Amino acid sequence: MVKNTYTTKLAGHDLIVESGEVAKQANGSVLVRFGNTTVLSAVVSKTGTNDSDFFPLTINYEEKKYAAGKIPGGFIKREGKPSDSATLTARMIDRPIRPLFPDGFKDEVQVTNIVLSAEPDCSPALAALFGSSLCLGISDIPFKGPVSAVEIGRISHDLVLAPTQSQLRESDLDITVAGTTDSINMVEAGCNEIVEEDILDALDFGEREIRRLCQFQSKIISEIGLPKRSFLVEPSDPALISEVTLQAQEPLTKAILTNNKQEQDENITAVKNMILDHYAEQLESQTSATSFDLTVINNILEDLEKKIVRKLISVDKVRSDHRAVDEIRPLNAKVDYIPRVHGSGLFTRGQTQVLSTLTLAPLSEGQTIDELGEERVKNFIHQYNFPQFSVGETGRMRAPGRREIGHGALGERALSPIIPQTNVFPYTIRLVADVLGSNGSSSQASICAGTLALMAGGVPIKAPVAGVAMGLVKDEQNYTILTDISGMEDHLGDMDFKVAGTRQGITALQMDIKVAGVDREILQRSLEQAKKARLQILDVIEATIPAPRERLSEFAPKVETMKIKQDQIKVVIGKGGETINKIINETGTKIDIEEDGTVRIMSSKQNMIDRTESIIKTLTKKVKVGEVYESTVVRIEKFGAIVELFHHKQALVHISQLQAQHVNKVSDVISVGEKLPVKVTEVDTHDRIKASHRALVESNSSKNSNFNQRSDKKSSHDRQYHKKAPQFVIKQKGEK
Repeated sequence: MVKNTYTTKLAGHDLIVESGEVAKQANGSVLVRFGNTTVLSAVVSKTGTNDSDFFPLTINYEEKKYAAGKIPGGFIKREGKPSDSATLTARMIDRPIRPLFPDGFKDEVQVTNIVLSAEPDCSPALAALFGSSLCLGISDIPFKGPVSAVEIGRISHDLVLAPTQSQLRESDLDITVAGTTDSINMVEAGCNEIVEEDILDALDFGEREIRRLCQFQSKIISEIGLPKRSFLVEPSDPALISEVTLQAQEPLTKAILTNNKQEQDENITAVKNMILDHYAEQLESQTSATSFDLTVINNILEDLEKKIVRKLISVDKVRSDHRAVDEIRPLNAKVDYIPRVHGSGLFTRGQTQVLSTLTLAPLSEGQTIDELGEERVKNFIHQYNFPQFSVGETGRMRAPGRREIGHGALGERALSPIIPQTNVFPYTIRLVADVLGSNGSSSQASICAGTLALMAGGVPIKAPVAGVAMGLVKDEQNYTILTDISGMEDHLGDMDFKVAGTRQGITALQMDIKVAGVDREILQRSLEQAKKARLQILDVIEATIPAPRERLSEFAPKVETMKIKQDQIKVVIGKGGETINKIINETGTKIDIEEDGTVRIMSSKQNMIDRTESIIKTLTKKVKVGEVYESTVVRIEKFGAIVELFHHKQALVHISQLQAQHVNKVSDVISVGEKLPVKVTEVDTHDRIKASHRALVESNSSKNSNFNQRSDKKSSHDRQYHKKAPQFVIKQKGEK
């Protein structure tokens, strides 16, 4: 195969596509170079391997540490399971691509993206999505693409295409939008309380560039793309469909129009089983003139259920639980549901219920993120759990999957803009959302529950955040937008558009659709309806707890911040951490020391914080000439005594400074452990201290001072003091 190369520009960087040189055994493969970022995308599909009724598409995104010049950590030194970031990227690629496969195509398809080189300012994720679409486009696999995506930021109200890392730090908007040449079909956004109209402008801005990138792909596909292979679709039997519909439509409609999810599921299953049993009897008795099997009957019933739900919504404007199209299910909010945790919130919307719990910890317990970019520490963590009992099912309890990681990240993105900075609130914050019941929109309920937990825990958030999921039922002529979609409406509808924000504006967006795309009108109406719902939910939240509590929970650790000089850090830490560990063991506190000398002391007991602060102040206290201390003798040498002025701060009292008269032997006048009042006489540039008891005796003798001259404890020996006594050197902790 001949190597083919195509080039265009994206945000000032070269976007180069190469095909035909590597991964030649795949159905389709391309090497995408975006700046210095290089991603290999390859797709493989096996025909006739799937007998199920779903389309088995797998999108993989693999980050190789060598792409950023790193070696993986740990003992094994090789890549393990994907990072959360890689998992989220795989989901982001899957969402706009999955709807573009033709109905009835069920062959197994696997797309693999390998990041070979990563330049932080040229997104590997967007290069991988571009490559995934293009390798499908040039392969023989049926695919109704191409699809492309761009990232958009905003600095000083100016929209920026493909923002750099430094630009993103200044941006109040970070939107990834994907689509085809005709319309948008995926949105993922984090915003700093942006109004709806500005969001729409950003989407329009991105859509223009998406259209250009899709046209670039179409040119490549037209030149080197393979003919699309045919696939078998089971032929429909109009007579059988009509017959099953006649029997099932009325009872199935009644089953669907049930408020309670469990009853609804049971009633729908009962109707389907009744119809299947009827046709099973016909097969056994061979009385039917029509050739069929029960799988065909079941598929007809599944299609009929979808048609009934969609007709009820789009034509009759009736939802399965009898709500209006813009009506939210009943809401309930509680705080302090769990004792002893640092904060908790229970949020219920219809049959969807989420419990969120708050934990506060030192900044040192933040999550270290070591991905292809620079290593960083995350001090706000939001996690989401979806146990099987929440939908009345059984199953294995497994580690978080793509769905849990994705919903947790969405909640984190929605809440991050209102979380206080660490210099204002010096804690690592962890929120855990446990879904206790689910009938749609559980990810948005987790955001509402998280807001309740934060406020109950006394975290000084900027403003409450609420979220709601919008739906869509669309045919060729009409469309209906649904507020607060249920599980059935999510499953059988055309859109899942999650919108979270404060009263001021949007903080997070996520849109997935099952149709080819949506236009600005649908997006605008969806955002307007979502805002109305969001304000209703915020009313309920604020009625439950109007503002963050002024005090933290009695079980939450308290933090005091103090500052020491940078050259004093080693004094507090000590050799091998000896000093700081001793303080921690004595007080039970946690201590964080930053490079600039900021010290944070954390404990649930204020008296232990005060004790720790006192010890550190003593350790770092600078001794000045002329100060007087009630010292303790810690060592005796021939040339004098070593005394401790205060905690680990020692001084030399020369033998000549012990008394006013001549002293033959140090041990004659003083012993280890005795108290000795001294006056500091010298502090040199190396912080070595000399002190004198004699100076106090002489200065106070005329004033009847309490400092009395010490008498010899032992008989004096007429010995002359050796004038060449070695110089005493006080070493700081950690010095050699």
